[in-house]
Parts: sequence; C-alpha cells; structure tokens
Amino acid sequence: MSFDQPLMLLTLLVIPVLAGLYWWMQRRRARYAVAFTNMDVLATAVGRTRPWRRWLAATVFLLALAALCVATARPQVSKLVPSQQATVILVVDVSGSMQATDIKPSRVAAAQHAVKLFLQHAPKQLRVALIAFAGEAVVAAPPTTDHGLVQQADDSLSQLLDFRGTAIGDALAAAVQLGQQAVGPTKTSTGETIAYHPRGSQSPVSIVLLSDGHQTRGALQPMQGAAQAKAAGIPVYTVALGTPGGVLDLSKLGGGQFGGPGPGGFGGFSGTIPVPPDPATLHAIAATTGGKFTNAQDAKTLDDSYANLGSRLGRKPGKSEVTNQAVFLAALLLLGAAGLSLLWSPRLP
Repeated sequence: MSFDQPLMLLTLLVIPVLAGLYWWMQRRRARYAVAFTNMDVLATAVGRTRPWRRWLAATVFLLALAALCVATARPQVSKLVPSQQATVILVVDVSGSMQATDIKPSRVAAAQHAVKLFLQHAPKQLRVALIAFAGEAVVAAPPTTDHGLVQQADDSLSQLLDFRGTAIGDALAAAVQLGQQAVGPTKTSTGETIAYHPRGSQSPVSIVLLSDGHQTRGALQPMQGAAQAKAAGIPVYTVALGTPGGVLDLSKLGGGQFGGPGPGGFGGFSGTIPVPPDPATLHAIAATTGGKFTNAQDAKTLDDSYANLGSRLGRKPGKSEVTNQAVFLAALLLLGAAGLSLLWSPRLP
C-alpha cells in the first residue's frame, strides 16, 4: 500500500494523545470515587460494571479516528487497472470440425459461450474485435468498445461454419493487421513515427486465438503468422479446443455456408472422421509471441481460460485509490462505538 499524501499520516499522532487523555480521565474519576460516603452503594455499582466495557467502546472509537486519518492520506493499492488504448482481437475457428460434440454441447457453442464470458469480465473501455476464420479470415466485428456489437457477432458464429479448411497463419496475419490499424501510428522517444509500438514496450494489443484443428489451407503457415505477431510485439494467447479422440459424425451435420453439407449429411456420406486439435502448434505460437497456451479439453477449462483473460487483458499495473473504503470502515467503527456506548451507558433505575 502507498499514499498520495503521506504527510497526512502525521495526524495519526493524535491517537496516542487521545488514548492517554482518556486513561488520565479514568484515573481521575477513580480518585474522586473513593470519597463516596456510602460504601455499600458504591460496592453495588462497581460490582455491576465490567471495566473492559469502558475501554472497548473507547478503543473502537479510536480505531475509527485512525481509519479517518489514514483516509486523509489517500491510500492506494497496487492492482491491474484498465488501459485506455488497449485492444483485444478475438480469433475464433469456424471450420466444419467445430460441430464436433466432444466439447458439450458442441465445440462452436462452447466457444461462443467462452467469448461471452470474456466480454463479461473485460473492462468496459476495452476495444474488442472478433475475427472468424476457416479457409479464410473474416472480420465479424471491428475493434469497438460496444461489447454488445461483439456479442451479436459472436451469436452468429455458428452461421459462418465453413468446410473449406483451416487457415491459422492467415487468421493471425489478419489479426495483426487489424490490431495495428486500431492503435495507429506511434511516435518514439526520438520523434520518429512508426507503424506500431516497438517490441519491448508493453503492447496495447493482444490476440486470443482459438482453434480446434490443424492447418489445412492458407497462404501463410501458422509460425509465419506468429512471426508477424512477434515482429509487431503482439502477444498471442492460444487455446486448443477439443479432445485427442474427437470425431465428426457426418450423418448428423446440418446445413452450413461456404460449401457445408446439406440436411442429409455431408454429401450423402455417413460415418465419422477424426478431428483432433493441434496443441503443439498452438503452444509454439504462444511461446514465440510471449502469450500463454491453454489446452481446453472440456467446457469448464475453456470458460475459465476466457474469464481469466477477460479479467487480465486490457489492463496494466497501476494504482487504485481506496480512500472511500477507508472512510466507510471509519463510519462502521463510529457506529459500533456509538452502539456500545448506548448499550452500556449508565441508566437511571
């Protein structure tokens, strides 16, 4: 904990002064009590009084004053605070294998729910974009602080399912370009204008990439896309969705866009095809760019990962003032001291 006005902590010196004054007054009152002429009445009164009661109310009152003194110093705690320029690009695989049901109720439904959790935990001023990719990358929602717009795009991901391959490298390149456009040009300390923040400074852009399969299409290989993100200083947080034994039941596939199967199955074929994820490639992407990898083999792991990323990304280390909390604590202690005084104060018979 630190303080914006540390000199105000000197007001705490009044606490021992008041404590000493209260102790002196109690001793002085005890001296006068000895002069009471009716010792039987005095003994009865003393017998009904518990000495610690007098001190407890006074102690609570002094604690309240101490909390007020601390509040005047404007205490601050170190925590992650929202960054004004932060942008997160959510990149979600919508290839046909996302209809597999090894992640309940399905991979694509679990991914949609995870994106929703991310938005719920993200700072309101965080700019979020959504890219859907299969054989090619499509910007479903541009970078915006309107999280409702991103949620609408997320709700329609299942309508974008595409059976024409998985282009992880191209999706990463599209996300990097979108992130650079969102931040805009930046001036260095020497006055030079660059397209993006130099690597080594804290990046205002992060990419969260979810994929459930191997690269099968695209101009760029996954590590080529990762190299572009690394050059731009953008960390990529990757999520491998699915289980090693995941399969796609062709006979149960519904109609999809961009070459998807019809109501009667995939071109009339039935049976299953294996659709395992590619955790090795996604782990390498995260390690190369300075992100973090998650192997999500169930919906809970996926949800926890996105909720955690929503709470962390778009924030930077900073100070948060807790003056109001200190004042509230002081008010509670004052009420407690007043209640104890009223409860135990002498009453007429």
